Amino acid sequence: MIATLRAKAAADTIPVTPLTKAELPGWLESQTPATAAWVKAVNFSADSGATALLPGDDGRLGRVLVGVPAVDDLWAFAGLPGALPPGSYRIDADLDGRAATRAALAWALGSYVFTRYRKSEKEFAQLVWPKAADRGDVERAASATWLVRDLVNTPAADMGPADLAKAAKELAEEFEASVKVIVGDDLLKKNYPAVHAVGRASPREPRLIDITWGRRDDPKVTLVGKGVCFDTGGLDIKPSSAMLIMKKDMGGAAHALGVARMVMMAGLPVRLRVLIPAVENVISGNAFKPQDILKTRKGLSVEVGNTDAEGRLILCDALAEADTEKPALLIDFATLTGAARVALGTDLPALFANNEDLASDLLAASEESADPMWRLPLWQGYRKGLESRIADLNNVTSHGFAGAITAALFLESFVSKETPWAHLDTYAWNGSARPGRPEGGEALGVRAVYALIEKRFGKG
Repeated sequence: MIATLRAKAAADTIPVTPLTKAELPGWLESQTPATAAWVKAVNFSADSGATALLPGDDGRLGRVLVGVPAVDDLWAFAGLPGALPPGSYRIDADLDGRAATRAALAWALGSYVFTRYRKSEKEFAQLVWPKAADRGDVERAASATWLVRDLVNTPAADMGPADLAKAAKELAEEFEASVKVIVGDDLLKKNYPAVHAVGRASPREPRLIDITWGRRDDPKVTLVGKGVCFDTGGLDIKPSSAMLIMKKDMGGAAHALGVARMVMMAGLPVRLRVLIPAVENVISGNAFKPQDILKTRKGLSVEVGNTDAEGRLILCDALAEADTEKPALLIDFATLTGAARVALGTDLPALFANNEDLASDLLAASEESADPMWRLPLWQGYRKGLESRIADLNNVTSHGFAGAITAALFLESFVSKETPWAHLDTYAWNGSARPGRPEGGEALGVRAVYALIEKRFGKG
């Protein structure tokens, strides 16, 4: 049970009335002159997120008005848990299943606080579950989002490759999934040379985390997540300002674990596999260097044009392994390029897909779940920019154009055309706080990907 959502209304539960700007005049006409005068006196105009606290006959809080753009807007109620006085509240409106579920989810997401290093004294307002809400849906989405936020918010000192593996093991144990971890030089023995090359400079050894769950004969769904626990840029070192939030560079791994949590909580009839290459990209005497030629699991050779394009190098080994099983669905998450942020900003993950049905279904799922993403093309005309004179591929182009697209094209080289594959280039971070979305780590695309998996493979 989510702590800020109550099963039953208490005797002193306070009604919350959502109103759009268009609805406010009619609502005021239905009220007593004293109530209408109060609302006008506090200058409530039903702007989105604005609230008005109305006194009851006994002098205590009697009702809350909240301005909403629409009653089924995901974030309409997200600011209330932290803004209202502690107590029990219920939404006084006839909500259908979609609106009720979104309202409850917004309340849950608006109650998140990262408390690993500092206890929170904040007491959040509690909401009685709206009658039509899908509780399972809300609990899965909230739980996954909290997991992603917690992992991304944890600094690299406490979220290195071994710590990320520990978090993955804890999740696997919770749902009786199996997990294998290949560590250090064993990556070379097991043929994950690119993962090893990127992570070998760190005293915290690189590793490949491999979770499996579900029946072997169910459809195979594989998730891959970029687990760069900190990215200095390597020998092509980043400026200090660009390192300030590089603890989030394992956000793709956190997203993969978040989707896995939802799938396992729901008990979907799939054979789930999660592959996370976990490394630190740091500098030491044995760091991989510009113009090195790296071997990869698929057998393709890669010239290193830039050591700060390391995410695609570790992902290529994981994607090659994932592809060997020919899964019914393969999706990777990665905080991969600044170019995607320039193109789409921080709220929209860039979607790339090698399958039109998969792309269409993902976009539909993102709209239905209010978890937006935007498709960019796998424009084959740009593949020439990844050519190398002495290797099969370069990990970057010699120009600065279409960086998100060329990164996706690089990854595509390690996936068979027959495997339905999607790549999500996500930011995994809120740069500033908004209702329900505190500054820090964020899950972007997790609900949409789960919705796609649920629709394609059912609930069993």
